[in-house]
Amino acid sequence: MFTISSPQLLIDGHLSGPGRVGIENGRIRVVEHGAGVADIALSTGILTAGMIDLQVNGFAGVDFVSGTREQWANARLRIAQTGVTSFLATFITAQVGHLAAALTRASEYREDDVAGGARVLGVHLEGPFLSAARCGAHDASLMLDPTAASIEALIAAGGDTLTLVTLAPERSHALEAIKRLTQAGVVVSLGHTNADFAQALAGADAGARMITHLFNAMPHLGHREPGIIGLALTDQRLSVGLIADLQHVAPQICELTFRAAPGRVVLVTDAISATGMPSGRYDLGGVEVTVEDGLPRRDDGTIAGAIVTLDQAVRGAVLSGVGVAEALDAATRSPAQVLARTDIGVLELDARADLVWWSDDLIPQRIWIDGTDIRS
Repeated sequence: MFTISSPQLLIDGHLSGPGRVGIENGRIRVVEHGAGVADIALSTGILTAGMIDLQVNGFAGVDFVSGTREQWANARLRIAQTGVTSFLATFITAQVGHLAAALTRASEYREDDVAGGARVLGVHLEGPFLSAARCGAHDASLMLDPTAASIEALIAAGGDTLTLVTLAPERSHALEAIKRLTQAGVVVSLGHTNADFAQALAGADAGARMITHLFNAMPHLGHREPGIIGLALTDQRLSVGLIADLQHVAPQICELTFRAAPGRVVLVTDAISATGMPSGRYDLGGVEVTVEDGLPRRDDGTIAGAIVTLDQAVRGAVLSGVGVAEALDAATRSPAQVLARTDIGVLELDARADLVWWSDDLIPQRIWIDGTDIRS
């Protein structure tokens, strides 16, 4: 066993310290408060669990829908260097058969042993069961109702790789689909939707447990018709996905969301293949986008994902007025809770030894995956 001490640790959503963790066979075996001798003594900064991103379309020039096995491996290496130790590969709207084939490939690629690479927890299907009225960068012509046949086809193709599905609750058969997906162990998120409050509430009552990139691709908050945003901010059952690049939402809205939904905000990137790459033309699930001035757009000007990394999103939240502990918690424990995972996202006994040492200005300095320092 070896130990790491730090002036501050993120435990149960709060910063405490000094303290240390002990690691053996890739797991956390000791969590102790107070100063003490350690094999690795960090003199500054914060030690947290590794970050978890529930919405990653691509990275470092790789789009996960079309990427090869080798490209997936390279993207996993690059993502890990940002402090994300686990993530969901995200596929946007396409034909059901195309998505089923991509799920089958993902089931194979995610099992590859990529030393120093981020863990692929599964796939997030963002579509095709969305609202054409709120399609964003997605191809509205490919959107359809979540019939029993289409849901069963995706469950069969994905197996335990199909982890999260975003859908619009107002579509025909949506409530039945939410119940079936939930029964199959798939988390359902509401998004790209034109739902009113009652329709969104019905989705939550059917078993949906998350909102996809709050404020984007959904009706505005109204004082008489609060809509899905009003539900997201008040329903304690729902986790709230938020892209804190400070372009998808203004800093004031970022701070407001954390205040309204304490402990329920999940920072996501919605990163596309252009993330970590120079400006230019890139692929987003078969849609061509152009990256200029730090924001991907379709040719018609529609925002198409993001190029923020999750550590940048943490810093963006803090710049918006969010507390450091709250921002870090939203990138670690909160996404793990969405997936009902207790072995990642936390500094707790028997959890995986996925760790990030942050500098005082919140830059990842060292990263461990299953106890191995991937920057050494």
